[in-house]
Amino acid sequence: MGRLLGHGWRRDGYVGVTRGTRVGLIRCGFRMMKVRALMGAFRKVKRMARLPAAQRREQLLDVAAQLFSSKGYAGATTAQIAKEAGVTEPIIYRHFKSKRDLFVALIERTGRQTLELWEADLGKSENPAIRLARLLGENPMVSTDGQVGYRVMLQSVSEIDDPLIHAAVSEHMAALHAFITREIVRAQENGQVEARFSAEVLGWVLVNIGMGYGVLEAMGVPGHGRDSDGVSVREVLARILVTPGMRRGGE
Repeated sequence: MGRLLGHGWRRDGYVGVTRGTRVGLIRCGFRMMKVRALMGAFRKVKRMARLPAAQRREQLLDVAAQLFSSKGYAGATTAQIAKEAGVTEPIIYRHFKSKRDLFVALIERTGRQTLELWEADLGKSENPAIRLARLLGENPMVSTDGQVGYRVMLQSVSEIDDPLIHAAVSEHMAALHAFITREIVRAQENGQVEARFSAEVLGWVLVNIGMGYGVLEAMGVPGHGRDSDGVSVREVLARILVTPGMRRGGE
């Protein structure tokens, strides 16, 4: 046995196995590890490829919205977005040219979602006063569905010198203002809103108040939305805007 040990036999778990066989087993083990790693990578790529392009784009926007709203535009990276989405960074760049384009796409999507929400809610009534009252209560900045998107919007303040981001924010606000203005025009034509001021400026009043309310809500400022008697900002606006005697109406 001593002679055998002297010629390449060892007591290390390979007893009775020649050196050549042992090396072969080790190499085989490494090959198996490589195969497993490749199979794991293949399965990961396969999982990433399962979503259609449109769905993947929406998923990336959802993940980016959460990160931008919590970390800010500068703090969130495409690497973090990719990790949270369970994809590689190149997948992000298939859908968006840059982090800035992703951010702009979020601003645009938030605007579309807000208008869709308003259309769906107001479509249930033909009475202009009731439609306007509902609109006053549909501030997307504090709603469950719109809260994250508008916190992303607030992040744009630090990036507003960027021409593309500035254009996206401006178009977003113009679209909201146009929608609100149309509703005020209808109510004015029906004699339900005072016509002393133009629908255009009243629309901007509501946009400004809505944004300010949303910012205070996002900052968690206590008691900002109502007084000690429980009268809310929404109620005050409705009473100021809607002509007395025309505040009630049938659906």
